[in-house]
Amino acid sequence: MQQTSDGEPRNSTDRIRVLTVDDHPMLREGIAAVVQPRADMVLVGEAEDGAQAVDAFRQLRPDVTLMDLQMPNLNGVDAIIKIRAEFPTARIIVLTTYAGDVLALRALRAGAVGYLLKGTLRKELLDAIRTVHAGRKHIPVEVAQQIALHAGEDSLTEREISVLNLVSTGHANKEIARVLSISEDTVKGHLKSIFSKLDVGDRTQAVTLAAKRGIIDL
Repeated sequence: MQQTSDGEPRNSTDRIRVLTVDDHPMLREGIAAVVQPRADMVLVGEAEDGAQAVDAFRQLRPDVTLMDLQMPNLNGVDAIIKIRAEFPTARIIVLTTYAGDVLALRALRAGAVGYLLKGTLRKELLDAIRTVHAGRKHIPVEVAQQIALHAGEDSLTEREISVLNLVSTGHANKEIARVLSISEDTVKGHLKSIFSKLDVGDRTQAVTLAAKRGIIDL
């Protein structure tokens, strides 16, 4: 964890105290470049993974936390759950690359109150921080649309997700059957169900769509 300081101006107690959590230094630097010049905000700290995020939150008690979802040691969703268990009023905005409905729902159910696509940071970051700090939620229109679009669909089972994860790493049906201790026919049945639920025609399309929606991580 890195603690930052900009000299603590006279009105620092009136500023929105922001904690950034992301394992990419350039992303953290980019956020700092946007946040630090603002008169109503101050970047109080940075963390590189979910475990550091929990410790940083305990120490710094930020007003708003910007949390990446895909990180080593402890992912963003689990970090949100831990923080919210100790600090139920924590205001956390998740940062992610995709507008995936499954990933968004997972984060929101964990306790996030904002969702921000990394590609829109310069455009939406400041508004998102101010909105969440004011006690409201910030959900991009495209994310809300994806959630609504798939709301009535059957979700993949844990076993189907396990099969799809193995498919994404290049495993053939025979190898998947061995790893999961099931028959090849069972693997084929799972794949048929996956294709039907995702409305795709082959393994590549299934993996691509599942990653985009946040069902699996690549």
